[in-house]
Amino acid sequence: MTRTPVHAEPGQEAGPSFTLERSATGGGGTWQNPFVERLIGSVRRECLNHVVILSECHLRRILTAYFAYYHRARPHLSLDKDAPAGRAIERPEMGRVVQVPEVGGLHHRYARQAA
Repeated sequence: MTRTPVHAEPGQEAGPSFTLERSATGGGGTWQNPFVERLIGSVRRECLNHVVILSECHLRRILTAYFAYYHRARPHLSLDKDAPAGRAIERPEMGRVVQVPEVGGLHHRYARQAA
């Protein structure tokens, strides 16, 4: 079981009338990891709330397609609206903008297509 360390031993004085005590946290609880919680929320809001899952195999296919989209095409604010895999800049000379369906049409990305 993982325990979060505290900066003082139980009963050790940290101020005139303030003492610190160790507190155990749950080991492996996703609600205690903000990065995992954010990812789970994104998957629910952007994917699972919009489809009816028919089987475990179907769920795996949907999640595989969503994570491919999430890493390759979805803009992330923390990356200056770029995707984790990175995207090349597409100049207007490269052609017209076309819509490319992702995750079975649930999401779309836009790319330039040569005329």
